[in-house]
Amino acid sequence: MSNPHRQELDPISNAEAAAPVPVPEAKAAVRADAPEVAARLDALIADVGGNPANFEGRLIKDLLTNALKLVPDRRDTGELKLMAAALKELRYAFRVFGQYPDPHKVTIFGSARTPKSHPDFAATVEFSRLMAEAGWMVITGAGGGIMEAGHVGPGREKSFGVAIRLPFETTANEVIAGDSKLIHFRYFFTRKLMFISQAEAVALFPGGFGTMDEAYEALTLVQTGKASMVPIVCCEGAGQNYWEHWDRFVREGLLARRLISPDDVGLYRICHTPKEAAEHILHFYRIYHSSRYVKDDLVIRLKKPLRPADVDRLNAEFARLVKDGRMVQRGPLEVEDDNLDLPRLVFTHTRRDFGTIRKLIDAINDCEA
Repeated sequence: MSNPHRQELDPISNAEAAAPVPVPEAKAAVRADAPEVAARLDALIADVGGNPANFEGRLIKDLLTNALKLVPDRRDTGELKLMAAALKELRYAFRVFGQYPDPHKVTIFGSARTPKSHPDFAATVEFSRLMAEAGWMVITGAGGGIMEAGHVGPGREKSFGVAIRLPFETTANEVIAGDSKLIHFRYFFTRKLMFISQAEAVALFPGGFGTMDEAYEALTLVQTGKASMVPIVCCEGAGQNYWEHWDRFVREGLLARRLISPDDVGLYRICHTPKEAAEHILHFYRIYHSSRYVKDDLVIRLKKPLRPADVDRLNAEFARLVKDGRMVQRGPLEVEDDNLDLPRLVFTHTRRDFGTIRKLIDAINDCEA
């Protein structure tokens, strides 16, 4: 079952649906997509309780067909091991998170080297505690430093650990060690996929190369529309200026050179206290619930209906986001099958300016319901 709070990563538009350019393949005894092989795959799917005729069954069949195509592709052992391990650990991770579909989750990124005596550690404990008190669960990398602090605040019951196997970091912190919600990953890319795909918010605390990698990954995915729009907060301990220096680089090194758009700096919020960071995240979901695409229409689900005057104001203020027509408040579209009781704000999106989409969501949340 899909999570109703999040849209799928990398939704496919009509323009992207074209068939890929064929690549020469080695001759196989029988093609993996031959009718007789397809029939056997349908039978296998049915044997394990699936339905090869529905959409999910067709996706499983596509996975199996592409796996069989690796035989004539003659991929080497290392490539086969990478693909097999990645699929295996993703399947397991989705299964673990699938046991907790309803609570909102916040991913916390930060340094594994932060000592417990540092103000950043205390701020992370306080922030994660506030989020847990608001009903959220917390995802961290399961190591020490900021990751451990992110588990101390909510405690074991409301924590997920997304660990990476490294030669110098082999054990999880004592809060999450041995828990069923601790998941070990071999690859950074599969681990980062879970960090982002399972979270409705991202909290950045000071860290090194790894934290910067994760921060820019989150910002890039949201900036390009490859992931759901979520609040991204930058937080640190009392008296620290890490994010002040980083923000100066973003504005002087990127924005001033026109390497990002002016609205892109609105994709993150620098918060000076854990309370401010928590309140910012919770405000993001004051009226906004979630979003998805139906072809080129952006469907924004709302917890409460907007006044007609506010819909008119949003149309005037954010007209540049609308490709055709105007924003309309309505019920669910025919193809939707979840959260059917919620009103929607629907419009044909230009598929551009996702930083402005963030401003639209902020404006929605500032409306009187």
